Amino acid sequence: MLSVHTCPLAMLGGKKTGGMNVYVRDFSRELGRQGIQVDVFTRSQDDCVPRVMHDLGFGGRVIHIPAGPERPIPVSEITAYLDEFVAGVRQFAAAEGIEYDLIHSHYWLSGLVAEKLRTAWGGNGRYIPIIHMFHTLGHMKNRIASSESERAPQERIDGENRVIQIADRIIAATPAEQAQLNWLYDADMNKVAIIPPGVDLQRFQPIPKEIAKQRIGIPLTDKNILFAGRIEPLKGIDTLLLAMALIHQRHPGAVKNTCVAIIGGDPWSDDPDEEMARLKELRTSLGIHEFVTFLGAKDQHILPNYYAAAEMVVMPSHYESFGMVALEAMAMGVPVIASEVGGLAFLVQDGVNGLHVPSRDPEALAECIYQLLTDEPYRARLAQGARNCAITYDWQHIVRRMMRVYEATLANAGCTQRQETV
Repeated sequence: MLSVHTCPLAMLGGKKTGGMNVYVRDFSRELGRQGIQVDVFTRSQDDCVPRVMHDLGFGGRVIHIPAGPERPIPVSEITAYLDEFVAGVRQFAAAEGIEYDLIHSHYWLSGLVAEKLRTAWGGNGRYIPIIHMFHTLGHMKNRIASSESERAPQERIDGENRVIQIADRIIAATPAEQAQLNWLYDADMNKVAIIPPGVDLQRFQPIPKEIAKQRIGIPLTDKNILFAGRIEPLKGIDTLLLAMALIHQRHPGAVKNTCVAIIGGDPWSDDPDEEMARLKELRTSLGIHEFVTFLGAKDQHILPNYYAAAEMVVMPSHYESFGMVALEAMAMGVPVIASEVGGLAFLVQDGVNGLHVPSRDPEALAECIYQLLTDEPYRARLAQGARNCAITYDWQHIVRRMMRVYEATLANAGCTQRQETV
């Protein structure tokens, strides 16, 4: 398993940590439960962290490979250290005497590494298949970018095109992503399989609201609206703030004893990033400082309590390839208000397990938030629908589906090897 630019064990809500981290961690953990040994290789970002960590349970390891500075660096700089990363993986495998049957890469940088490893480990009729998942696509990021700084560089687009060519199979999270791969990248649709992410139903299950509030120190009488994710423009947090300002202006009683909690980023940094600074300034200018709070990144062990303490989770994103936060909230029995974009358009079913709103539409979002704040029976009905939907995404089922893709790909690779031998 390759997750070059971000470690699956990292705390969530950081600058480059989110749904993909959860996916790689929990997917690898379930593979181990089903008897598959998994090594997850990621770039070392801290020389104090052990090189090998066994936090994935039976059969799973996270291996930190030194490649470039052992500290967080921009993703755009990591390409300069891919050869060093490849050398580190090869050295580790050789020292352990391991031959891998299959490479599963995540994000375009990992796909480029996968190609180099397959070449290095090939020969003598040996062929290692590559399964790849992009998680986000550069072309889609560019379609919603509001400034040049938010656009994906051409190097990424070129890298994604290369990975599409060399991968044996590509995993799309939703039919929307499959379509994007088709019409934006002209990918071979015979390579693409649609398998959504899963959710850990043991970790994310309903908790009585009173208990959750006590655990995280929220007054029992307060209502809570939650956002959780990276603090970056495409997440649309400004739309949420504008919507809350509208509700505050039109229905001041509705937001009395209501808190909007924003989980992610580092609001206490002496040098906050541009988006965090912009959002805090917007909060002040809108006059909603007293009921909107930035809580910073949270460990996933405590995150279920924040979900359970919330009346709703809001995802006003401009683009989401899937929306892991929405699925986790639904597993907790919490309704989701989400932009009708990308994977959220498929995961959230309007009026069944949550509500849809157009992207960048504070008016529509304010209307939906107000409706759920004031209509408790409707909110409870959506909450039950959310839990019922999430149960179908149990990681056990998802991994079994992926295993069928693995087996078919390995069988096809075996045929190719026999033909080359002949």
